[in-house]
Amino acid sequence: MRRPVPLVLAALLLGALACEKKAQAPSAPNPGASGAPSAAGGAPAPAGTLLLGVATALTGGQATFGISTRNGIELAIAEANEAGGVKGQKLATRVYDTQGKPEEAASAVTRLINQDHVALILGDVASSNSLAMAEKAQAAKVPMITPSSTNPDVTKKGDYIFRVCFIDPFQGFVMAKFARENLKLSKVAVLKDNRSAYSEGLADVFVRKFTEMGGKVVATESYSQGDTDYRAQLTAIKKQKPDAIYVPGYYSEVGIIARQARELGLNVPLMGGDGWDSEKLFELGGSAVEGSYFSNHYSSQDPNERVQKFVQAYKAKYGGVPDALAALAYDAARVAVDAIKRAPDTKPASLRDAIGQTKDFAGVAGTITLDENRNPVKSAAVLKVGDGTYEFVTTVAP
Repeated sequence: MRRPVPLVLAALLLGALACEKKAQAPSAPNPGASGAPSAAGGAPAPAGTLLLGVATALTGGQATFGISTRNGIELAIAEANEAGGVKGQKLATRVYDTQGKPEEAASAVTRLINQDHVALILGDVASSNSLAMAEKAQAAKVPMITPSSTNPDVTKKGDYIFRVCFIDPFQGFVMAKFARENLKLSKVAVLKDNRSAYSEGLADVFVRKFTEMGGKVVATESYSQGDTDYRAQLTAIKKQKPDAIYVPGYYSEVGIIARQARELGLNVPLMGGDGWDSEKLFELGGSAVEGSYFSNHYSSQDPNERVQKFVQAYKAKYGGVPDALAALAYDAARVAVDAIKRAPDTKPASLRDAIGQTKDFAGVAGTITLDENRNPVKSAAVLKVGDGTYEFVTTVAP
């Protein structure tokens, strides 16, 4: 059982993250924790290896997402190398820290392309970061696969940009449908991050679908990433007496929002998207987040043999249960490895074509067939937040 932490401690946790971010260099070399070949930034790749670039947030408010992503990628690369590598070569990764900032993400990709000459790029998590990265990758015609950026505009940057997660319109649709059909809700408020393409994307589709399905959005309030006081917005929402609040943000804000909502006597369920999926949500939100719901890419409780094999391998290497970000990153790296194997050579255009031809690929977060827009069409899981656990509720199909 996880013990709720006081708000003061929650603020200290955020402060610690901020301090950590300041303490880190602009880019963090890959620690090579998985045992897979790795290369520190600026150093030559190990001889006889094919270098893949990884850009993700290892510090800052999205750090748990980025660390899970790096772990998932390196687990997949380690397994590929244990199986003999590809085209007679071992795979190596070069990892740069985006700090959860679009400008750092763009800089990281520029370094991976111009300085490290990677074969392809994996990353980032937040859509705002991947949008900045995709522009650079497309301009240089280097294939990029984002594991978990769900904003539709990411792959619209061009034909070298792919993803293995479903997109925001589907997440908004999933929770609107779940709210109306499963929870029988008729009045919902929205509290979104107005500086996040991810949050805005989910909110827009949720509002449209929930309204089309006969529901009413009684209030729409906004905040900015990094805010710590949401009482004004929550007070305005409380006056409208909603049945629930849709908060399509990240765990770092959602946990505090949940605490402050309960302090104000706003005891309706919160709902959100995959940005909630972090162990930190329980530390920041405590019991205030219990009874809430969010859409996600997979459940570690899925009895599927493929999923359980991944969960056990991840736990053996990293000592914890993999979240959805780790699962998606694992899938993205395996899609990349599979494409490299099928491609006639490792030229960027050949890798792009091979990735685009991915069909019925057995991922741990669903079966992946990429469509003409380089997006997979997949089902989503709805999870309920319990006492330190996420409970699988249902699956919503496209």
